[in-house]
Order: sequence, then structure tokens, then C-alpha cells
Amino acid sequence: MSTQAHPLGISFEFFPPGTEAGRDKLIRARDALAERCPRFFSVTYGAGGSTQARTRQVVRQVREAGITTAPHLSCIGSEKAQLRDLLQQYREEGIDSLVALRGDLPSGMGGVGELRYANELVEFIRAETGDHFEIAVAAYPESHPQAPSFERDLENFARKMHAGANLAITQYFFTAEAYFHFVERARALGVEAPIVPGIMPITNYTKLARFSDACGAEIPRWIRKQLEAYGDDSEAIAAFGEEVVSRLCQRLLDGGAPGLHFYTLNQAEPTLAILDNITV
Repeated sequence: MSTQAHPLGISFEFFPPGTEAGRDKLIRARDALAERCPRFFSVTYGAGGSTQARTRQVVRQVREAGITTAPHLSCIGSEKAQLRDLLQQYREEGIDSLVALRGDLPSGMGGVGELRYANELVEFIRAETGDHFEIAVAAYPESHPQAPSFERDLENFARKMHAGANLAITQYFFTAEAYFHFVERARALGVEAPIVPGIMPITNYTKLARFSDACGAEIPRWIRKQLEAYGDDSEAIAAFGEEVVSRLCQRLLDGGAPGLHFYTLNQAEPTLAILDNITV
């Protein structure tokens, strides 16, 4: 399958490590993944911008590979003046891509800030910077865990896209039909921009279950049961996970997905193994 069939290709997400060893590991992962010529890297930061300084540092390090790098930017807990300054700093540093998110309210934080929702953040970025930034937003094929209903979540998603987002990246999932159904419904609401599936390699069942319970991503029962059956056999878990996620990725691409965005957890090998199994 030609790359033209998937115009956005592949992209990878990193998080800011908190230790020197973690930073070294990230650089190794960056270098290995850069060889696959991704469209961009993205870099997360914590709730309320709790790792914002480290995010900027990691963005600089990741960009040294010569790959477009998109920092995450959330509005919860931030004032417009802070966001305005940060946008200006990113522009001065040559950053032209962002992932715009609502973000989570950390415990103990008194207020949410001047912008409450991601569509307001997208509107603010556009008002402040015009078309300078390519803006990605989040999508939830299985519905945001805090959404009152699937329909309301779809409406919120469409609102973000119509506010000026260029593309969406989904929460990870393991059921292709959830993605295709979400895209079909979004198109019916007038969303024409690309919706890129988010992909989570399976390497550790305990961590995956914890992540999934927190973010509302469904692990199908048959996958849970097989992973549980492997117990502490990390090699069997990795091999099974590679097979399951590789099949998912190929089905998504064959079904018309515009690309794949991998949640790497700062590891290159699981993602590279999947990429070696599929035709992008």
C-alpha cells in the first residue's frame, strides 16, 4: 500500500522523563524512531502544566533529530496571559505544531483558568497566532470518560474541530469498529479533517489495565483474559500484544485511516516491531 493512501503517515508521542536515565532512554528512542521518518513527534505535559518546563526542554531535545515536534498545550489551570507568552515563545523557537487539550484539573487547584474547554483553547490560539500553528486535538472513539453521553461527546468533538483544528488524534482503543463508527458519526456532523487513530503497544498488562481504567479505553474481554493467562510471562505478553496491535493497525489503514499515532511511553522497540509487521 502506498504512502499516498495514508497522507499523514506515522507519528510518535513522548512524555518528559524525570530522571537523567530517563532522558538518555528518550534520546535513544527518539533516534530509533526518527529513522522511520515520522510526520511529527509530540510531547505531553502533566495536569495543569505541571511538567511544562520539562516539556519545553524535551521539545528542544526531540527537535534535534530534525523532526517536526508538537508540544501538548492545555488550558485548564492556565490564564490567557500565560498561554499568550507560551505561544510567543514557541513561535520564536520555530515550533509550528501543537496538540491542544482541555487538560485535567489537578487536585487542590482552586480554579480552572480563563479557558474551560479545548474548543476555547483552539479559538484562542487562532485569534492570537492566525494560521501559524497546525493544531491537533483529542478524539475519543469510545467516548470521553467524563462525557455525559456519546452524543454529547461527539458534539464537543465537532465543536473543537470547527473552532479551527487541523486534525484529531484519538485515544487508544483495541476495537477497529469503534474508530470507524466514530469517524462516520463525525463526518455526519461536518468534520472533514483527518482523524488519526492513537495506538498503544501492549507490553505490560498491569500498566495497560491501569491506564485504560483511568482514561476509559476499553480492553476487550478476550484480550484481557489472554493477557491474564500469561501471568508474569513478559515475553508471551509482548508477543501477543505485538500480534494483536499489528492486526489492528493494518485493519485501520486498510479501512482508510489517514495514518497512525503511537503512544510510545518513551520506548522504541514495541512500536518498531509493530511497524515491521504492517504496510503503511
